[in-house]
Amino acid sequence: MTESAKRSIRAGLRWTSLRLRLVVVFALVALTAAVSASGIAYWLNREAVLTRTQDTALDDFRRQMQDTAATLPVRPTKDDLQRAAAQMAAGGPGYSVLLEDERERGKPIVGYSDLDTFTRADVPDSLQKQVARKQPLTSNNEHEYHLFWQRTSIAGTPYLVAGTRIIGGGPAGYMLKSLDQERQDLNSLAWSLGIATTLALIGSALLAQAAATTVLRPVQRLGDAARKLGEGKLDTRLTVSGTDELADLSRTFNRTASSLEKKVADMSAREESSRRFVADMSHELRTPLTAITAVAEVLEDEADSLDPMIAPAVHLVVSETRRLNDLVENLMEVTRFDAGTARLVLDDVDVADQVTACIDARAWLDAVDLDAERGMMVRLDPRRLDVILANLIGNALKHGGSPVGVRVRTEGEELVIEVRDHGPGIPEEVLPHVFDRFYKASASRPRSEGSGLGLSIAMENAHIHGGDITAANSPDGGAVFVLRLPRGASEPTEDGTDGGSGRDDDSEDGGAS
Repeated sequence: MTESAKRSIRAGLRWTSLRLRLVVVFALVALTAAVSASGIAYWLNREAVLTRTQDTALDDFRRQMQDTAATLPVRPTKDDLQRAAAQMAAGGPGYSVLLEDERERGKPIVGYSDLDTFTRADVPDSLQKQVARKQPLTSNNEHEYHLFWQRTSIAGTPYLVAGTRIIGGGPAGYMLKSLDQERQDLNSLAWSLGIATTLALIGSALLAQAAATTVLRPVQRLGDAARKLGEGKLDTRLTVSGTDELADLSRTFNRTASSLEKKVADMSAREESSRRFVADMSHELRTPLTAITAVAEVLEDEADSLDPMIAPAVHLVVSETRRLNDLVENLMEVTRFDAGTARLVLDDVDVADQVTACIDARAWLDAVDLDAERGMMVRLDPRRLDVILANLIGNALKHGGSPVGVRVRTEGEELVIEVRDHGPGIPEEVLPHVFDRFYKASASRPRSEGSGLGLSIAMENAHIHGGDITAANSPDGGAVFVLRLPRGASEPTEDGTDGGSGRDDDSEDGGAS
């Protein structure tokens, strides 16, 4: 995957995270505010429009009832009611009128200003009952009849219906005022408020995008800088401008990066000094150790002719000299791995022959059961494979006893070598540390025949091939070490890529840990 594709994916992830959340929050806040403001504005305007229309119509109807209906005769005719209703409707602000009276008891007569638009059937029964009910006179109520009204809907059109009765005897009057024009005005207002809300939402989204970009750009730069810092580019710094919180964060990052760079430089210097000391010490020890080893071997050859009291001391000196020699060689190899100077010398190897040669060179033929097919060719460093096998098989013989089973097979593009012993196995608390340098499984046995570096060196040799070693306990008892190497290994160069092979002049004998 290219770097540009990775940046696009990271940008997409940022869009689906903080940027999207900022836009959504801004949009929700704007939507809530706009809807609330629009709802309040619509409700206030609706009440104002309806109240104004209603008050105007009711006041005029009350006046018309006093000026026109109250002047009718005590026993008006239908024509009288008809003329009065028409006169009241003509003088009112666009409403219809219905007047009702009794010519004789039980014989009501009704006059309409417009029979097509307003009839008695359009007056709700509840309103008729309220108008006809005589109110008791009290100190707070000086009139027997009052003006009552209510809003209703007829054939889907909103109307205002009101009614009252002439005090002291006279007709009852009802008016019907259409509110359709007010509804249309309110619908227009609702559309306007809806458009305004939508524009506010769009504007808030654009503002949120601008705000998110303003906020996220320095955050993005900080993230890129932190990523570079994590990749080892310790000289990464941010350009600081402004005095806000993000600028303070950038300054803090720069201070942290400077401190980290200094500490890493100090640690690298100390590590390099320690590595150089170990390497120099190992090289310096090789010359006297070579002489001491030669003298020790001569003494060992003459041990049988020496005083019986001296012979054990000679054998001890010889054993410890060889152990010290192995330790120095192992330290030098570890130093090469740490310094990154270890190289592979690759060759096409018959694995079965290589394993057999490793076992035969150490006189382990009687102690090892080998299961390997001849002719299995793999490209690897034969000397380093010998080191790995010597450490794994030697460790199995030391801690598990013979026979040790060695099985060689291939799995896809991997070479798999399994070393199994029949000992007590590895304690569970020790398993995670078996490849650690100088690790001792028992604190009561700080001194052992091995250097404590064998398994760690075996692991390093596996890693330089691009492989790995795992350790586990077999269900049938004993420990199992599994080496996995690619069948076509290539040597890593100093920058970590694959390159040509180089020669490693120093070598260890591959003793078990």
